[in-house]
Amino acid sequence: MGQDMFVNLVKPQPQNERDSITYFYSLNMTKRVLVATEKPFAKKAVDGIREVIEKAGYELKMLEKYTDKAQLLEAVADVDALIIRSDKVTAEVLNAAKNLKIVVRAGAGYDNVDLEAATERGVVVMNTPGQNANAVAELTIAMMVFMARNGFNPGTGMELRGKRLGIVAYGAIGRIVADVADGFGMYVHVYSRPNPNKVRLYAKHLRRDDSLEQMFSESNFVSLHMPATPETKGMIGYDLIKLMPTGGVLVNTARKELVDEEGLIRAFEERSDLKYVTDIAPVRIEEMKEKFGNRVFATPKKMGAETAEANINAAVAAATQIVGFFEKGDVQFQVNK
Repeated sequence: MGQDMFVNLVKPQPQNERDSITYFYSLNMTKRVLVATEKPFAKKAVDGIREVIEKAGYELKMLEKYTDKAQLLEAVADVDALIIRSDKVTAEVLNAAKNLKIVVRAGAGYDNVDLEAATERGVVVMNTPGQNANAVAELTIAMMVFMARNGFNPGTGMELRGKRLGIVAYGAIGRIVADVADGFGMYVHVYSRPNPNKVRLYAKHLRRDDSLEQMFSESNFVSLHMPATPETKGMIGYDLIKLMPTGGVLVNTARKELVDEEGLIRAFEERSDLKYVTDIAPVRIEEMKEKFGNRVFATPKKMGAETAEANINAAVAAATQIVGFFEKGDVQFQVNK
Protein backbone atom coordinates (compact mmCIF):
# COMPACT_ATOMS: atom_id res chain seq x y z
CA MET A 1 0.00 0.00 0.00
CA GLY A 2 1.54 3.36 -1.05
CA GLN A 3 2.04 6.24 1.34
CA ASP A 4 -0.59 8.42 -0.37
CA MET A 5 -3.16 5.62 -0.07
CA PHE A 6 -2.32 5.22 3.62
CA VAL A 7 -2.81 8.94 4.20
CA ASN A 8 -6.18 8.80 2.47
CA LEU A 9 -7.28 6.01 4.80
CA VAL A 10 -6.40 7.82 8.03
CA LYS A 11 -7.19 11.40 7.00
CA PRO A 12 -10.70 12.46 5.95
CA GLN A 13 -10.76 14.26 2.62
CA PRO A 14 -11.33 18.05 2.76
CA GLN A 15 -14.89 19.20 2.12
CA ASN A 16 -14.28 22.97 1.85
CA GLU A 17 -11.51 25.60 1.65
CA ARG A 18 -10.87 25.72 5.40
CA ASP A 19 -10.78 21.93 5.65
CA SER A 20 -8.31 21.95 2.76
CA ILE A 21 -5.95 24.19 4.73
CA THR A 22 -6.13 21.90 7.75
CA TYR A 23 -5.76 18.77 5.64
CA PHE A 24 -2.75 20.07 3.74
CA TYR A 25 -0.77 21.18 6.77
CA SER A 26 -1.67 18.16 8.88
CA LEU A 27 0.35 16.00 6.47
CA ASN A 28 3.56 17.52 7.81
CA MET A 29 4.82 15.94 11.02
CA THR A 30 6.76 18.74 12.69
CA LYS A 31 6.28 22.45 12.25
CA ARG A 32 9.16 24.84 12.87
CA VAL A 33 8.19 28.15 14.45
CA LEU A 34 10.65 31.04 14.56
CA VAL A 35 10.40 33.95 16.98
CA ALA A 36 12.44 36.76 15.38
CA THR A 37 12.63 39.87 17.54
CA GLU A 38 15.17 42.63 17.26
CA LYS A 39 13.54 43.97 20.43
CA PRO A 40 12.96 40.73 22.40
CA PHE A 41 9.87 39.65 24.29
CA ALA A 42 10.05 39.47 28.07
CA LYS A 43 11.20 36.09 29.41
CA LYS A 44 7.71 35.20 30.65
CA ALA A 45 6.34 35.92 27.20
CA VAL A 46 8.91 33.60 25.59
CA ASP A 47 8.05 30.96 28.18
CA GLY A 48 4.38 31.32 27.21
CA ILE A 49 5.17 30.94 23.52
CA ARG A 50 7.32 27.89 24.21
CA GLU A 51 4.59 26.21 26.25
CA VAL A 52 1.99 26.65 23.50
CA ILE A 53 4.30 25.67 20.62
CA GLU A 54 5.89 22.65 22.26
CA LYS A 55 2.57 21.38 23.61
CA ALA A 56 1.43 21.23 19.98
CA GLY A 57 4.48 19.14 19.14
CA TYR A 58 6.18 21.87 17.14
CA GLU A 59 9.82 22.97 17.20
CA LEU A 60 10.60 26.48 18.49
CA LYS A 61 13.52 28.54 17.20
CA MET A 62 14.64 31.89 18.65
CA LEU A 63 16.40 34.81 16.98
CA GLU A 64 16.69 37.68 19.46
CA LYS A 65 18.53 41.01 19.33
CA TYR A 66 19.75 40.36 15.80
CA THR A 67 21.75 43.21 14.28
CA ASP A 68 21.97 42.23 10.63
CA LYS A 69 19.25 41.38 8.12
CA ALA A 70 21.40 38.47 6.95
CA GLN A 71 20.80 36.78 10.31
CA LEU A 72 17.05 36.96 9.75
CA LEU A 73 17.33 35.71 6.16
CA GLU A 74 19.29 32.69 7.36
CA ALA A 75 16.95 31.97 10.27
CA VAL A 76 13.75 31.93 8.19
CA ALA A 77 15.10 29.53 5.57
CA ASP A 78 13.49 26.37 6.98
CA VAL A 79 10.61 27.56 9.18
CA ASP A 80 6.88 27.09 8.69
CA ALA A 81 5.75 29.96 10.91
CA LEU A 82 7.16 33.29 12.05
CA ILE A 83 6.33 35.43 15.09
CA ILE A 84 7.54 39.04 15.03
CA ARG A 85 7.06 42.34 16.82
CA SER A 86 8.05 45.48 14.90
CA ASP A 87 10.51 43.52 12.77
CA LYS A 88 10.22 44.08 9.02
CA VAL A 89 9.11 41.17 6.86
CA THR A 90 9.95 42.29 3.35
CA ALA A 91 9.69 40.52 0.01
CA GLU A 92 13.34 39.56 0.45
CA VAL A 93 12.60 37.88 3.78
CA LEU A 94 9.60 36.08 2.30
CA ASN A 95 11.67 34.86 -0.65
CA ALA A 96 14.25 33.44 1.75
CA ALA A 97 11.57 31.57 3.73
CA LYS A 98 10.77 28.76 1.30
CA ASN A 99 8.57 26.80 3.73
CA LEU A 100 6.82 29.74 5.38
CA LYS A 101 3.04 29.46 5.66
CA ILE A 102 2.12 32.06 8.28
CA VAL A 103 3.48 35.27 9.85
CA VAL A 104 1.93 36.60 13.05
CA ARG A 105 2.65 40.14 14.18
CA ALA A 106 2.40 40.19 17.98
CA GLY A 107 0.52 43.46 18.18
CA ALA A 108 -2.17 45.38 16.35
CA GLY A 109 -0.24 47.18 13.61
CA TYR A 110 1.09 45.20 10.66
CA ASP A 111 2.50 47.81 8.28
CA ASN A 112 5.95 46.28 8.88
CA VAL A 113 4.90 43.26 6.79
CA ASP A 114 4.78 43.39 2.99
CA LEU A 115 1.21 42.13 2.59
CA GLU A 116 1.27 42.14 -1.19
CA ALA A 117 4.41 39.99 -1.32
CA ALA A 118 3.02 37.65 1.33
CA THR A 119 -0.24 37.22 -0.55
CA GLU A 120 1.61 36.51 -3.80
CA ARG A 121 3.52 33.72 -2.05
CA GLY A 122 0.45 32.27 -0.34
CA VAL A 123 1.63 33.29 3.14
CA VAL A 124 -1.08 34.11 5.66
CA VAL A 125 -0.42 37.23 7.75
CA MET A 126 -2.16 37.81 11.08
CA ASN A 127 -2.04 40.33 13.91
CA THR A 128 -3.14 40.00 17.54
CA PRO A 129 -5.65 42.83 17.95
CA GLY A 130 -6.49 44.04 21.45
CA GLN A 131 -3.69 42.25 23.26
CA ASN A 132 -1.72 45.43 23.99
CA ALA A 133 -4.69 47.79 24.03
CA ASN A 134 -4.57 48.58 27.74
CA ALA A 135 -0.81 49.26 27.67
CA VAL A 136 -1.13 51.69 24.76
CA ALA A 137 -4.17 53.38 26.31
CA GLU A 138 -2.35 53.96 29.59
CA LEU A 139 0.63 55.45 27.76
CA THR A 140 -1.76 57.75 25.87
CA ILE A 141 -3.16 59.13 29.12
CA ALA A 142 0.34 59.44 30.60
CA MET A 143 1.48 61.46 27.58
CA MET A 144 -1.47 63.79 27.97
CA VAL A 145 -0.59 64.42 31.61
CA PHE A 146 3.08 64.88 30.68
CA MET A 147 2.33 67.59 28.13
CA ALA A 148 -0.36 69.22 30.28
CA ARG A 149 2.27 69.64 33.01
CA ASN A 150 4.88 71.17 30.66
CA GLY A 151 6.92 67.99 30.32
CA PHE A 152 7.41 68.09 34.11
CA ASN A 153 9.42 71.28 33.73
CA PRO A 154 8.88 74.37 35.92
CA GLY A 155 5.90 76.48 34.94
CA THR A 156 2.13 76.54 35.24
CA GLY A 157 0.40 73.67 33.49
CA MET A 158 -3.22 72.63 33.18
CA GLU A 159 -5.49 69.89 34.45
CA LEU A 160 -7.29 67.30 32.34
CA ARG A 161 -10.58 67.66 34.17
CA GLY A 162 -13.12 69.60 32.16
CA LYS A 163 -11.04 69.49 28.98
CA ARG A 164 -12.16 67.97 25.69
CA LEU A 165 -10.43 64.91 24.21
CA GLY A 166 -10.91 63.88 20.60
CA ILE A 167 -10.26 60.21 19.80
CA VAL A 168 -9.62 59.33 16.16
CA ALA A 169 -10.50 55.64 15.65
CA TYR A 170 -12.68 54.14 18.36
CA GLY A 171 -11.40 50.58 18.49
CA ALA A 172 -10.03 48.53 21.39
CA ILE A 173 -7.46 51.19 22.39
CA GLY A 174 -9.74 54.14 21.77
CA ARG A 175 -12.47 52.71 23.99
CA ILE A 176 -10.08 52.26 26.92
CA VAL A 177 -8.69 55.77 26.46
CA ALA A 178 -12.24 57.11 26.46
CA ASP A 179 -13.11 55.20 29.63
CA VAL A 180 -10.03 56.42 31.53
CA ALA A 181 -10.44 60.00 30.27
CA ASP A 182 -14.05 59.89 31.42
CA GLY A 183 -12.73 59.00 34.88
CA PHE A 184 -10.54 62.13 34.76
CA GLY A 185 -13.66 64.19 34.15
CA MET A 186 -12.89 64.92 30.51
CA TYR A 187 -15.47 65.37 27.75
CA VAL A 188 -14.70 62.86 25.03
CA HIS A 189 -15.36 63.18 21.31
CA VAL A 190 -14.96 60.17 19.04
CA TYR A 191 -14.58 59.83 15.29
CA SER A 192 -14.24 56.47 13.58
CA ARG A 193 -13.87 55.74 9.88
CA PRO A 194 -15.42 54.58 7.62
CA ASN A 195 -18.78 54.43 9.43
CA PRO A 196 -18.81 57.15 12.12
CA ASN A 197 -22.56 56.84 12.52
CA LYS A 198 -22.24 53.21 13.63
CA VAL A 199 -19.95 54.00 16.58
CA ARG A 200 -21.25 52.58 19.84
CA LEU A 201 -20.45 54.91 22.73
CA TYR A 202 -19.28 53.10 25.88
CA ALA A 203 -18.31 55.79 28.41
CA LYS A 204 -20.77 58.29 29.86
CA HIS A 205 -19.51 61.65 28.64
CA LEU A 206 -18.98 60.80 24.98
CA ARG A 207 -20.04 62.56 21.83
CA ARG A 208 -19.75 61.28 18.28
CA ASP A 209 -18.34 63.87 15.88
CA ASP A 210 -19.41 63.89 12.25
CA SER A 211 -16.08 65.14 10.92
CA LEU A 212 -12.43 65.49 11.87
CA GLU A 213 -12.76 69.25 11.35
CA GLN A 214 -15.42 69.38 14.03
CA MET A 215 -13.29 67.30 16.41
CA PHE A 216 -10.06 69.25 15.94
CA SER A 217 -11.75 72.63 16.28
CA GLU A 218 -13.24 71.77 19.68
CA SER A 219 -10.76 69.37 21.32
CA ASN A 220 -7.98 70.45 23.70
CA PHE A 221 -6.36 67.06 23.09
CA VAL A 222 -6.62 64.86 20.00
CA SER A 223 -5.38 61.26 20.22
CA LEU A 224 -4.67 59.13 17.14
CA HIS A 225 -5.36 55.38 17.13
CA MET A 226 -5.80 54.31 13.50
CA PRO A 227 -3.51 52.05 11.44
CA ALA A 228 -1.24 53.36 8.71
CA THR A 229 -2.93 52.60 5.40
CA PRO A 230 -2.87 54.31 2.01
CA GLU A 231 -6.04 56.13 3.11
CA THR A 232 -4.75 57.30 6.51
CA LYS A 233 -1.13 58.19 5.77
CA GLY A 234 -0.64 61.94 6.05
CA MET A 235 -4.31 62.57 6.85
CA ILE A 236 -3.46 64.68 9.92
CA GLY A 237 -1.89 67.83 8.55
CA TYR A 238 -1.91 71.61 8.53
CA ASP A 239 -5.60 72.12 7.77
CA LEU A 240 -6.67 70.06 10.81
CA ILE A 241 -3.93 70.95 13.29
CA LYS A 242 -4.40 74.70 12.82
CA LEU A 243 -8.04 74.31 13.93
CA MET A 244 -7.15 73.22 17.48
CA PRO A 245 -8.08 75.51 20.39
CA THR A 246 -5.40 77.53 22.20
CA GLY A 247 -2.90 75.20 23.87
CA GLY A 248 -4.04 72.19 21.82
CA VAL A 249 -2.09 68.93 22.17
CA LEU A 250 -1.84 66.28 19.45
CA VAL A 251 -1.10 62.78 20.81
CA ASN A 252 0.11 59.94 18.59
CA THR A 253 0.59 56.41 19.93
CA ALA A 254 -0.29 54.83 16.58
CA ARG A 255 1.96 55.41 13.54
CA LYS A 256 4.20 58.33 12.56
CA GLU A 257 2.98 58.12 8.95
CA LEU A 258 -0.46 59.38 10.00
CA VAL A 259 0.90 62.90 10.50
CA ASP A 260 1.99 65.08 7.61
CA GLU A 261 5.22 66.43 9.11
CA GLU A 262 5.45 69.36 6.71
CA GLY A 263 1.93 70.42 7.65
CA LEU A 264 2.60 69.99 11.36
CA ILE A 265 5.75 72.12 11.18
CA ARG A 266 3.89 74.84 9.28
CA ALA A 267 1.07 74.89 11.85
CA PHE A 268 3.54 75.02 14.74
CA GLU A 269 5.44 77.88 13.12
CA GLU A 270 2.21 79.86 12.92
CA ARG A 271 0.90 78.80 16.34
CA SER A 272 3.34 78.97 19.27
CA ASP A 273 0.77 77.45 21.65
CA LEU A 274 0.42 74.01 20.03
CA LYS A 275 2.12 70.80 21.26
CA TYR A 276 2.82 67.36 19.83
CA VAL A 277 3.66 64.21 21.80
CA THR A 278 4.31 60.93 20.03
CA ASP A 279 5.41 57.37 20.74
CA ILE A 280 6.93 57.19 17.25
CA ALA A 281 9.69 59.68 16.50
CA PRO A 282 8.98 61.73 13.36
CA VAL A 283 11.49 61.63 10.53
CA ARG A 284 12.19 65.34 11.18
CA ILE A 285 12.29 65.08 14.98
CA GLU A 286 15.64 66.86 15.38
CA GLU A 287 14.42 69.78 13.29
CA MET A 288 11.23 69.93 15.33
CA LYS A 289 13.12 69.90 18.63
CA GLU A 290 15.39 72.69 17.46
CA LYS A 291 12.47 74.85 16.30
CA PHE A 292 9.86 74.08 18.93
CA GLY A 293 11.76 72.88 22.03
CA ASN A 294 9.58 71.27 24.70
CA ARG A 295 6.47 71.71 22.58
CA VAL A 296 7.44 68.45 20.83
CA PHE A 297 8.30 65.20 22.61
CA ALA A 298 8.96 61.71 21.21
CA THR A 299 9.83 58.58 23.16
CA PRO A 300 13.32 57.17 22.42
CA LYS A 301 11.76 54.01 20.99
CA LYS A 302 8.17 52.89 20.61
CA MET A 303 6.95 52.20 24.14
CA GLY A 304 3.22 51.56 23.70
CA ALA A 305 3.34 47.80 24.23
CA GLU A 306 6.32 47.79 26.58
CA THR A 307 4.64 46.27 29.62
CA ALA A 308 5.04 42.74 30.91
CA GLU A 309 1.32 42.15 30.57
CA ALA A 310 1.11 43.28 26.94
CA ASN A 311 4.25 41.32 26.09
CA ILE A 312 2.78 38.10 27.46
CA ASN A 313 -0.72 38.64 26.04
CA ALA A 314 0.46 39.35 22.50
CA ALA A 315 3.13 36.64 22.50
CA VAL A 316 0.84 33.86 23.71
CA ALA A 317 -1.92 35.00 21.35
CA ALA A 318 0.51 34.83 18.41
CA ALA A 319 1.58 31.28 19.32
CA THR A 320 -2.02 30.19 19.87
CA GLN A 321 -3.08 31.57 16.48
CA ILE A 322 -0.28 29.67 14.75
CA VAL A 323 -1.37 26.40 16.33
CA GLY A 324 -5.00 27.14 15.47
CA PHE A 325 -4.03 27.83 11.87
CA PHE A 326 -2.15 24.57 11.40
CA GLU A 327 -4.48 22.34 13.42
CA LYS A 328 -7.88 23.81 12.52
CA GLY A 329 -7.33 26.08 9.53
CA ASP A 330 -8.35 29.06 11.71
CA VAL A 331 -7.75 32.34 9.83
CA GLN A 332 -9.90 34.63 12.00
CA PHE A 333 -7.21 37.28 12.38
CA GLN A 334 -5.83 37.15 8.85
CA VAL A 335 -5.14 40.66 7.51
CA ASN A 336 -4.19 39.86 3.90
CA LYS A 337 -7.45 38.28 2.77
